[in-house]
Amino acid sequence: MAFQIRTDLALEARESVALQDGNMRGIRVEEEVDKENEVYITKVFIETKNAAKSMGKLPGTYITLEVPQMALADEGYHREISRKVAKQLCSLLPEEKEELSVLVVGLGNRDVTADALGPNVADRLHITRHVVKEFGQRAFEQKEVHLISAIVPGVMAKTGMESFEIVKGVVAQTEPDVVIAVDALAARSTKRLNRTIQITDTGVQPGSGVGNHRHALTKETLHVPVIGIGIPTVVDAGTIVNDAVEKEYRDKLLRDDLHFSKMTELQNMYVTTKDIDDVINRVSFTISEAINIALEK
Repeated sequence: MAFQIRTDLALEARESVALQDGNMRGIRVEEEVDKENEVYITKVFIETKNAAKSMGKLPGTYITLEVPQMALADEGYHREISRKVAKQLCSLLPEEKEELSVLVVGLGNRDVTADALGPNVADRLHITRHVVKEFGQRAFEQKEVHLISAIVPGVMAKTGMESFEIVKGVVAQTEPDVVIAVDALAARSTKRLNRTIQITDTGVQPGSGVGNHRHALTKETLHVPVIGIGIPTVVDAGTIVNDAVEKEYRDKLLRDDLHFSKMTELQNMYVTTKDIDDVINRVSFTISEAINIALEK
């Protein structure tokens, strides 16, 4: 018997696969280190269906920025991280058009702090679509301006609708060139909570981090490219216990059906940091600024 590793991070999924099967074909990894700012960038490319199945992820590109100091209250440092995130985001944006129509989707629940990353990011964006539509490009000093719009679809318990249904309707009406979906994630390791940013061209599946699977927002479902951006804000309690217990004692417990059942139940509980209010406020600024910088002309 074993615990199912619950993580939204391709980096952690790849680490798990590497431990079990070694270097797998179809998975390519590139690493980059910024020692000055203590930023570790890992790009995981899932290139085959077999690799995707083993990883439990869609084929595509997953860019992970590990920033140990990201939870600190340093605005200057956060702006530097925003620039680095913006650079990686730009590498995934469509290049066919000089003026893009971009829809940013802030996924999550405003009333649950650990799940409020998406709505907080959407609140801080430089929205331009309505101005350009009414006054034209001359409303801005730049000759060319990306048309940026945003939506916070909320959660089904409040709206009675899937986020996918709302976003699909908005996409059909506004016809964006690309969708950027921002969501809180779940991590496998506590050391990555609030300190890791994942950017992917495979879209997102709302609620997947807490086992609440909903319709995915992907290029296949929305018929436009979807870029997912997320920060892990929770980890399941079962993982914490599993990591804390020595291997020899853990194996003994797992052979006991009663203990195994009790430890498995912990995987329905999710843990976040006690300062999550301040953290969400800071990291939502980091992500919103990154999007604003990436979409500046």
